[in-house]
Formats: sequence, C-alpha cells, structure tokens
Amino acid sequence: MNEESSKAEKQVLRKQANWEDLYFYQKTNVLYQLTFAFTKRFLTRGDRTIDQMVQAARSGKQNIVEGSADGVTSMEMELKLLNVARSSIKELKEDYEDYLTSRHLERWGMKHVRYDGMLKFCRKHNRLEDYQSFFDKWTDEEMANIALTLCHMVDKMMTTYQKQLEEKFITEGGIKERMTAARLGYRTNQREEIARLKQELEQAKRRIAELEAKLASQYR
Repeated sequence: MNEESSKAEKQVLRKQANWEDLYFYQKTNVLYQLTFAFTKRFLTRGDRTIDQMVQAARSGKQNIVEGSADGVTSMEMELKLLNVARSSIKELKEDYEDYLTSRHLERWGMKHVRYDGMLKFCRKHNRLEDYQSFFDKWTDEEMANIALTLCHMVDKMMTTYQKQLEEKFITEGGIKERMTAARLGYRTNQREEIARLKQELEQAKRRIAELEAKLASQYR
C-alpha cells in the first residue's frame, strides 16, 4: 500500500472506540454479572423471567461491543446498536421494578436513608471487582436497587455518548461521504502534483534556453 492509499484509508475508516474504557460499558458488564447472580439467588428455577433478565442484561453489554466494532466503517450501525443496547437496559430496568413491586419491597427514592450512599457507590465504582464480593451478601432489595441505579446511570451516559456521535455524523458524514472525500482529496493531490511538475518543467526549459543563448553569444 503506497502512502497516498494509506492516507485515503485513514480518512475512510474511523478509529475504533475502546469499549472497555467506556464507563457505561463497564457498568453494563456489572449489570450482567449482577443480574446473573440475582436471578440465581432469588428467582425460582424454571421461571421464564430468569432468561428474560439475563438476556436483556447480556444484550445491553454485547450491543455496545458490536456497535463499537461496526463503528469503524458505519457510524449509522453503531448508533443503531447503541439504541438496541439502551432498549435492553430499559427492559431490564422494568424487570427489576416489577420484582420490587410484586414482592412489596421498597424502591429507594431520594428520601430513603440508603439512597445517598448507594448513589455515591454506583457513581464511584464501574468495575466488576468493586461489586462482585457483595453478590452473595446483598439482599434482593439491595441488589435490585443497585441494579436500578446502574440502569439509570447507563442510560444517561449512553444518551450523552450518542449525542456526541450524532454530532460527529453530521460533520463527518457516513462511510460513503468519507470515501467520496478521500477520493476527492486523492484527486486534488494528484492535480497539485501534476501542476507542480509542469511548473518545474517550464522552469527547466527556460533555464536551458538561457544557457543555450549564453553559449551562442560566446561563439559569435
């Protein structure tokens, strides 16, 4: 691959986001593992809600990964997959809310004595290892409220991230627009190089003519 082709490729392909560094991805990973532990501890084997909750949590996590990978060539696809991820997290949120309601457990609001501490903990911690040691200690009410808080934070963070991508899409365009820009840029470079060579050739011709004239005058 020559230098010009390499430049064109860099213009066409977007740099892949490292999803493992995204805080909302890290929190979705926590949500998946927390949900797996929650359903195993507190739901009866055979309950269809188990698969529903685990799959929703997994879909939230996996679609972020797939969206980031597909975003190299298609920002449109990345945005679509992030929307799928958000929808899955919202579905998971509904399941946790239903669990609390159906079992007459409390949803911790702003006035709850544990609310501020829970919010601070979830804001500060993104990694699975920060939560995992509590999976066999928290009650179902505690785990469900932690999960709901994480669902809310993930949705809010993803909304901000998607808005940033949408702004980039408006200014940079999709892959077709980037390919067109790359081709136009390549052609512009070619035209500029040809013009430069023509100018150098004309300068060389003039210099040769001057030297020939000088030599001719010496032999008169």
